[in-house]
Amino acid sequence: MQGERMGMNDWLCRIEFKARGWWNSATGQGERSLLGRVLPWHLCVVATTFWVGEIHDPQAADGSQMISAYDGWWFERYGGCDGTEIDGVCQTEMREAVNNYFPNHMTPQQNPFYLDLPFNDVTNEKAFAQRHLIPWANDFGYAGNLENKNFSYMKNRWVELQFRGKTCFAQISDAGPAVYDDFEYVFGQNNERPKSTEFNGAGMDVSPAVVGCLGFEALNGTQAGVSWRFVDDVDVPDGPWKIVVTESGYDWSSGGPQANQ
Repeated sequence: MQGERMGMNDWLCRIEFKARGWWNSATGQGERSLLGRVLPWHLCVVATTFWVGEIHDPQAADGSQMISAYDGWWFERYGGCDGTEIDGVCQTEMREAVNNYFPNHMTPQQNPFYLDLPFNDVTNEKAFAQRHLIPWANDFGYAGNLENKNFSYMKNRWVELQFRGKTCFAQISDAGPAVYDDFEYVFGQNNERPKSTEFNGAGMDVSPAVVGCLGFEALNGTQAGVSWRFVDDVDVPDGPWKIVVTESGYDWSSGGPQANQ
């Protein structure tokens, strides 16, 4: 049944974008005029859900969202569990527009609209070697850091997401899912598919706030038919995603919580 829903959502997404004339080339041209650079859409991708404080596989190196690829103290800096604790376990929760899709049981110290993409530009050697190809690599605030292993070109970048006519924005806070050097998908110009086959071929994880904002079918699962593109700061409109904006940069210098265990 889940496979049938996934297929239907992908089909509906492709029909929608074909009607707009976007599917064939994914050129980035859309209904909204941009003031900054125009980067291509990645159309009809599968997204999964993750949240700060989630531990989905304690045996896996990337199985805990207490930390992120870019922040060894993600849980602490965010302000705790991005959801609700049940029997000591951090669980996700439904988010509602009346509360700006913010957590119901805590006050986040960072943006609750966050996601990851499968390109870890700091600790993955292949991705690190490709940083000069990132479109904003020479922008002010980024230029001159190509060899700096304490600097990420990905963290905090804005992404525009669409699903079934809804549009939301989020900041990159982590890398994944499953793959960490998928340059062709993340920065490709021709709507390349994610190379990971895990989690139904998911090309991103998104936070509970994004799940609520876009109106995903499941609170915690996979959702086909999500489209996304990078946008510059100037093209991020006001909305609940700008109530708290994450500004902290890459920080694994202290080794994260494990260093004190």
